[in-house]
Amino acid sequence: METEDRKKNLDLASRIKVIIMKFKFEKLIIWQDAMTLGEGINKLSDKFPKKELYNLSSQSLRAVDSIALNISEGSIGQSNAEFKKFMGYAIRSLAELVTCLHKAKRLEYILEQEFAKYYDDSFNLMNMMIAFKKRIT
Repeated sequence: METEDRKKNLDLASRIKVIIMKFKFEKLIIWQDAMTLGEGINKLSDKFPKKELYNLSSQSLRAVDSIALNISEGSIGQSNAEFKKFMGYAIRSLAELVTCLHKAKRLEYILEQEFAKYYDDSFNLMNMMIAFKKRIT
């Protein structure tokens, strides 16, 4: 019985792996990096004071979430022109996030090293997203 249960679990695990990468956007490095950036910003925003819960924390989280959301939404659109439009939204959301990072640093909610890490991550993602958008024909 134990062997049969193990076999079922392995079969389920292999099916889950197939399901995980069915959507086109999941294979995009820019989407994967946007998701990773979102996880980091989520943890970082936990350090902000309670008074920022509905202000800078919320804005940072919405901006970072919007990056991956727009990449995914655009990738399943009706045309390449629409995909480019959504990539533009994602790029603007990333710029918004960078401004939130600057505000957090100026208000001394985050350390200089934290700012530098997420600023560099954002800069690298921005460059990849711009290059990707240019290649959409």
